[in-house]
Amino acid sequence: MHHIIFLEKKGMKKKVNRPILIGISGGTGSGKSTVARAIFKSQPEKNIAIIQQDSYYKNQSHLTFEERIKTNYDHPLAFDTELLINHLKALLNNRPILKPIYDFEKHTRKNETEALEPKDIIILEGIMILDDPILRGMLDIKIFVDTDADVRIIRRIVRDINERGRTLESVIEQYLTTVRPAHLQFVEPNKKYADIIIPEGGFNQVAIDIMVAKIQSIVDRKK
Repeated sequence: MHHIIFLEKKGMKKKVNRPILIGISGGTGSGKSTVARAIFKSQPEKNIAIIQQDSYYKNQSHLTFEERIKTNYDHPLAFDTELLINHLKALLNNRPILKPIYDFEKHTRKNETEALEPKDIIILEGIMILDDPILRGMLDIKIFVDTDADVRIIRRIVRDINERGRTLESVIEQYLTTVRPAHLQFVEPNKKYADIIIPEGGFNQVAIDIMVAKIQSIVDRKK
């Protein structure tokens, strides 16, 4: 049976004069992207945007390829959190940004950027977004997608092989050496900061429907 767990927190922000910032966290392969897309599709495209924390991996163009592949991409220090925070502040103050684009095969940023205009709703999705206290404090709604580890590793294998040009051996090695330890140290403990916990990610349609209805009610109040 699917459930949705609401953790009501004192001081949960209700800002009506700026965009709504929704954070969706959870382990790798938990279904964060599926939940984010479901919320995205519930609103007119002109009113909503999704930002992936993965876009904000640090630029490594000054390193050789051999050095880049040794980076621990499942550690908070792998992300340019300062840039992400600055970009979110700009969007929340109705200013456009040039979002970086990350090349997962070359392990560094591309030279191109993506122009992103301010929207009424901004979804921030990523494994570490609840780890940084400043970033966490900016979020109006904090969602944690909670999915069993065996399901998450299978999804990660499929994604990294099909979308990121990795081999099965490299995905398994990375999972055992960095992904799993980082999840236990930096991701799972931050579940306590979530306002809402959604078990089973994108397969929990009841939870997604409730979340979409909640967001719509906030949007309606802003009108």
